[in-house]
Amino acid sequence: MIASLFFYLFAAVLVGSGFMVIASKNPVHAVLFLILAFFNAAGLFVLLGAEFLGMMLIVVYVGAVMVLFLFVVMMLDVDFAELRAGFLRYMPIGATVGIIVLLELVFVLTALFTAPDTIAGAPDAGVNNTRALGQVLYTDYVYLFEAASLILLVAMIGAIVLTLHHRVNVRRQVPSVQVARDPKTAIEVVSVPSRKGLSK
Repeated sequence: MIASLFFYLFAAVLVGSGFMVIASKNPVHAVLFLILAFFNAAGLFVLLGAEFLGMMLIVVYVGAVMVLFLFVVMMLDVDFAELRAGFLRYMPIGATVGIIVLLELVFVLTALFTAPDTIAGAPDAGVNNTRALGQVLYTDYVYLFEAASLILLVAMIGAIVLTLHHRVNVRRQVPSVQVARDPKTAIEVVSVPSRKGLSK
């Protein structure tokens, strides 16, 4: 009874905060609602017995990714009015992607209820949650896991390239010049007499 009550509580707050993420006009509020959604999703994972996934959701996404997004949104001062100006132009593409994702969810739910034997079942009772997750990721889905990591790496490099602005009149390090320096020209050993300073 208590577990069902918490399940419906977490689920209701999760759906509500997820809706507010896409409905909020202020991007900072949208990020805060997304953090709330992640907390409630972590609560659902704990109720389902996947404590590792719940804690990783809080530590990785809430503790790092969402806080990073929040700081980026606040520091870059992005002109969201200009971004919304082209909303109608990209509406057909966004609607197409949304329909495809909705169809995929329908297919997954249909397969789950019509042929539950084809879906991977729960791990053995003697295997804990973390070990079972590692076995699935690094054996059955190792290539997909590596592909996802490469996609995230490319996205990270792309974000750095897009946001990196080279300013003039700023001293920068040149590693090739630093490595090519000779010890004879890099340092100078000076013998300073006692009680006397260096002569200019």
